[in-house]
Amino acid sequence: MNAITVFCSSSTFLDPEFHEPARIVGRELARRHISLVYGGGGIGLMVEIARACRAHGGRVIGVITRTLIDKEQGWDECDELIIVDTMRQRKQAMTERGEGFLILPGGVGTYEEFFEALAARLVGEHTRPLGIVNTGGYFDPLLDMLAHGEAHRFIKPAVRELVHIDPDPIAVIDALCADSRTPIDDERFLPMGRE
Repeated sequence: MNAITVFCSSSTFLDPEFHEPARIVGRELARRHISLVYGGGGIGLMVEIARACRAHGGRVIGVITRTLIDKEQGWDECDELIIVDTMRQRKQAMTERGEGFLILPGGVGTYEEFFEALAARLVGEHTRPLGIVNTGGYFDPLLDMLAHGEAHRFIKPAVRELVHIDPDPIAVIDALCADSRTPIDDERFLPMGRE
């Protein structure tokens, strides 16, 4: 794997427990010679990953919108900083550049990015693996929501096979690198398939 796209928070008000896993991700990507593709911000978990990756000799590719340059304080130490006009263009550029998706804790934008990547995987728009670093159980409510969708038959249980979830960032990176890119069998993965 040559590049991994990371979706995560730009919040500056996070508990310290969320910062170390982000630094581990950046360091580990650099150690494995995997480029980091991220949202281009210079604050929050975004900059933690980017700084750690650069500090350990890794390549950092940031993608940010013009309107977020000031809000997320675009990080000017990226090896490549791509500035686009819209969030849609941002996600497209991040998706095209990465060969897998790693999700760290984040807010509305991070959730939206995760679900778009998962939905696109389900309908065969890409075959990239997805992984969630579940720091401190942050994503437990998300997992409960997916289970709730399964219980009500909106989501097939096989969908869980497409997302590697672990509190250990290195375990998630290992899983992304080893992912066999499970082929989508509509009957197993899509809700309109037969029982």
